[in-house]
Amino acid sequence: MEHTISFLSSGLTISGVLHVPASASAQTPQAAIVVLHGFGSNKSGGMSKAAAELFAQLGYITLRFDMRGCGESEGQRGKVICLEQVQDTQAAIDFLQTRPEVDASRIGVMGHSFGAAVAVYAAGVDTRIAACISTGGWGDGEKKFRKQHASPEAWKKFTDMMAEGRKRLAQGESMMVPRYDIVPIQPGLRTQLAQGSILEFPYEVVESMYNFRANEVVGQIAPRPLLLIHPSNDTVTPTEQSVDLFAHAGQPTDLHLFANTDHFILGEGNPMVIDLVSGWLHKNLPLSVS
Repeated sequence: MEHTISFLSSGLTISGVLHVPASASAQTPQAAIVVLHGFGSNKSGGMSKAAAELFAQLGYITLRFDMRGCGESEGQRGKVICLEQVQDTQAAIDFLQTRPEVDASRIGVMGHSFGAAVAVYAAGVDTRIAACISTGGWGDGEKKFRKQHASPEAWKKFTDMMAEGRKRLAQGESMMVPRYDIVPIQPGLRTQLAQGSILEFPYEVVESMYNFRANEVVGQIAPRPLLLIHPSNDTVTPTEQSVDLFAHAGQPTDLHLFANTDHFILGEGNPMVIDLVSGWLHKNLPLSVS
């Protein structure tokens, strides 16, 4: 069953959808998974829905929600600050721990792209997260941007934009930046964006992402399990970002690269990806304690 819910994060009302299988109850509490959407997306996007539906089919209680400033949640629209999204993720865990049908000791988090970076960071700093899945994620904002704007001309355009944004911030102004000037996406992939995705962001978002380093905390997830999934040739988030996360992580951590797919990997219904995720969850976040 799906329930429209809301919870508070830093005083803001966060909108979500809770999937509760019939097998879960106060008498038989079960594991839960929080699903984090990508950059400026929302809980109704293809990736979030695909992940939530997969986890629900596997029997998990699943919570997908709109980060502050996105979708139906409160907050300045488009102001998606990385550490504030970590706070929203922790607030989602707070909410799940109040639910009698949830086993509070077995709450996992799964994120895609921007949401994957947030998921990894949240798991690194919050030991309540029992397991973490990252798809198409990243661990170093500066290196990610440098690869996404690879040519000298593209990098100059990007750094010029950052210089102008910083200048205006110092003057008390907030410059708006088009989505694809921040994270380029090939035109053919843009149809994968969720309906209602944000197309313009305040400059503070760029600064937040540039300085975000999930690599610095990913090692703190161990000995809790971490799964890193990435397309072997990702045209949006450089594949090396997940490889670097793996290099900084402790154990147990699994890294899987998939050919013949692109950035929106979990939304493509790839049976190899689905089988991998399903098997990994069965092993690392069992539905119930036997």
